[in-house]
Amino acid sequence: MLFGLFWVVLAAAVFGTVASKLGVPAVVGQVLAGILIGPSVLNLVRPDEFLLSLAELGAVFLLFMVGLETRFRDLLSVGKEALLVAVLGIVFPLALGFGFGLWQGQENVSALFVGTALVATSVGITAKVLQEMGVLDARFAQVILGAAVIDDILGLTLLAVVSGLGAGESMSAGQVGLILGLSVGFVALVLAVGIPLIRRFQPRLRNLSLSRMFNVAIVVGLGVAALSTVAGLAPIIGAFLAGMVLAEVKDELEFESKVHALESFLAPVFFVVVGLQLDLSVLGNTTVIVAGLILTVLAVIGKVAGGLIGARSMGGRQSLLVGVGMVPRGEVGLIVASLGLAAGVIGKQVYAEVLLMVLLTTVLAPLVLRALAPRPERDVPAA
Repeated sequence: MLFGLFWVVLAAAVFGTVASKLGVPAVVGQVLAGILIGPSVLNLVRPDEFLLSLAELGAVFLLFMVGLETRFRDLLSVGKEALLVAVLGIVFPLALGFGFGLWQGQENVSALFVGTALVATSVGITAKVLQEMGVLDARFAQVILGAAVIDDILGLTLLAVVSGLGAGESMSAGQVGLILGLSVGFVALVLAVGIPLIRRFQPRLRNLSLSRMFNVAIVVGLGVAALSTVAGLAPIIGAFLAGMVLAEVKDELEFESKVHALESFLAPVFFVVVGLQLDLSVLGNTTVIVAGLILTVLAVIGKVAGGLIGARSMGGRQSLLVGVGMVPRGEVGLIVASLGLAAGVIGKQVYAEVLLMVLLTTVLAPLVLRALAPRPERDVPAA
């Protein structure tokens, strides 16, 4: 266990640093590091239960930190654009993936799983790139983060429905509405109750020492992340919401640097483990590669089109940035594909095609985002 963690941390540090020196997002180097030390190449480390759990914790603290750097009022100001981007970023990829599956001769449920894999967005990857560049407060970044929360609510509801269909269950409109209502209600409750509550207790929190305030922040972050799973959401969304609640008092209670130190250790583990899970051996088939490349193009078109149309009021360049920011599938796409394979709904060839799409969108999207995004000292003017 310790040797495995040693290789993961070492690879993350070395490849992340090299990538940054080359002007490439560190997350790209860390994902590639995971592929290199993983079963596909050197086989130094395998993604066991310990590393998978630590990686999930890394994703939780990454989004917690991003939440700390995000004000709720800023997200509210881009609410309309975020909603449109999220909805269109689900409708377009789902339709394209479903159509691609039918074109390949797959059954309806199998084609739906492919479409659902295209719907997924790994906000952790995009958020880290935006954080590295210091543009989390830019308008396009706020739209991406807001859309990611909505995307998660709708995407996980869709995954629950498709998984039920794959298992042969029938899913009524009432059940779908209940799943969606619980998710939306949880987000609204955390923000509506959490922000006034933290402001009310702010005078008492000022009397706490730095270490105790750090403990309070961690308890809040982990607690809300855990509760989000009860509502059917990913824990990273709960962590992001908790971060936004604490962002209201962080300027007077200086605990952010300690949270950042913890996130700086755990988040790279998450990205390396994403690379560990990418099995390149399934990509040795020419048919798989061609189909995977087509699927990748469809995956990019679906999200970019959602950004261009959903955020068109912001101007062409910013809406393009939003679309590109929603492209990485990362670990979310892997989870959807793995569920489909385990249920016997998709075969190994389709799984491999989705895997290639996940790999390419995860590595290439941050590079494009880095190239297109404005530098921190200036932002793209809104249209």
